[in-house]
Amino acid sequence: MTKPYKRILLKLSGEGLMGKQSVGIDENVLDTVTEGIKKIYKNGISLCIVIGGGNFYRGINNKNKAVSRPVADQAGMLATIINALFLRSTLIQKGIPTEVLSGLSVPQVAETYSYRRAQELLSKGNVIIFAGGTGNPYFTTDTGSTLRALESGCDALFKATQVDGVYDSDPKKNPKAKRYKTVSYDEVIAKELKVMDMTAISMARENRLPIIVFKQEDENSLINVLSGKGNFTIIK
Repeated sequence: MTKPYKRILLKLSGEGLMGKQSVGIDENVLDTVTEGIKKIYKNGISLCIVIGGGNFYRGINNKNKAVSRPVADQAGMLATIINALFLRSTLIQKGIPTEVLSGLSVPQVAETYSYRRAQELLSKGNVIIFAGGTGNPYFTTDTGSTLRALESGCDALFKATQVDGVYDSDPKKNPKAKRYKTVSYDEVIAKELKVMDMTAISMARENRLPIIVFKQEDENSLINVLSGKGNFTIIK
């Protein structure tokens, strides 16, 4: 595999960990995802990870009027920490030095994020899982991913999804939906393509951070995309 990237941020979907379950973490899926991460690490690519919490709770989907948006978002941030802890434990078991830095302060279970600590861990060859979002409500994990990718000096952001790229409409509903090989930040914003929230896209555009969207299918999914194989979309 060629190494066009020295450091990347991998954005994982919390829902992607459920497998066929309705909630929680499927151990087989977790093993598959971490095997894929191990392949990247063994190829000498520095790796940061952000994982969502949708397999447990997503604050933005809260419909309980008795629960305010800030509180719902805090619950969603806690869900990402649960996923990060499971991910870290599995990677450690596979021999990959991994640490969790949380934007939400929960010192009993994870270090609180700081730029200097992240740089220190990366310089020592650790994989870093950024959990707890930005620590603030109203910011999605997409925005948090873009922010952490930029702070960490990543060459690109790789977003693992349930479809093989960015489409002009929902391919699950429209069999004639067109998949883009490449698409500009401006087109994503103008057409309101449902790939990441507009804040994340705008931030990536302002800092010229490429976003690669691909389908998480098996342990080779990410390494194949890094090698230019298979279907995926580059936003740049």
